[in-house]
Amino acid sequence: MDKNSSRGFAVSGIAIGLGIIIAGLSMSVAFYSTRATERYVTVKGLAERNVEADLAIWPLSFKETGNDLIALHGTVNSKRHTIQQFLLDVGFDESEMSLSPPSIRDSQAEPLYGEQAMPKFRYTAQQTMSVRTNKVPLVKQAMENSVELIGKGVVLVAGGNTEFLFTSLNEIKPDMIAEATKNAREAAEQFARDSGSKVGKIRKATQGLFSINVRDWNSPEQKVVRVVTTVEYYIKD
Repeated sequence: MDKNSSRGFAVSGIAIGLGIIIAGLSMSVAFYSTRATERYVTVKGLAERNVEADLAIWPLSFKETGNDLIALHGTVNSKRHTIQQFLLDVGFDESEMSLSPPSIRDSQAEPLYGEQAMPKFRYTAQQTMSVRTNKVPLVKQAMENSVELIGKGVVLVAGGNTEFLFTSLNEIKPDMIAEATKNAREAAEQFARDSGSKVGKIRKATQGLFSINVRDWNSPEQKVVRVVTTVEYYIKD
């Protein structure tokens, strides 16, 4: 083998070796970059708002008994008008009131089991007048003053729960999501500072469900709106 051939083989070997080294370095850089993008932290951000209900639904149920169906019908109508007038005097509009169909129970039409004494009154009638309004403070005041109906011969039946609802969630959603995301970012930055890193872009974000709960049972019109967002941030050196 001559000197030129030996020199050529040597050059080729060096070139191949350099190529392998360069390829190895490239793979190392690519591997490092891939691993770097997998570094992230998952944090949660909370936002809460105290709000007041903007819709109230107040059912007023009453019950009457009797043995004469026609007379009972007249009594029910009279009591219904009494409740309606009370609501009008308080300040509600007639358009805010609705009346359910009366429920009539005939004890003689019901099967008897064993030796059961017949009730004193054959018929029992129950009816509900409901108020649906955005005048929430007025509902609270009227509920406190509803004892006046007793003096007018109307006894309200217990069991109809008054509902206080918050229906303006869409108006506060954007600000609350922004606040929750901001709080999540602050939590990620604190984590990054503790680990000697920096927070990068958002990798993934998930908005939690909004919840509306009563702040305390003594004030059911006071609500707490709450949302939690889960955000993943890239971490970089």
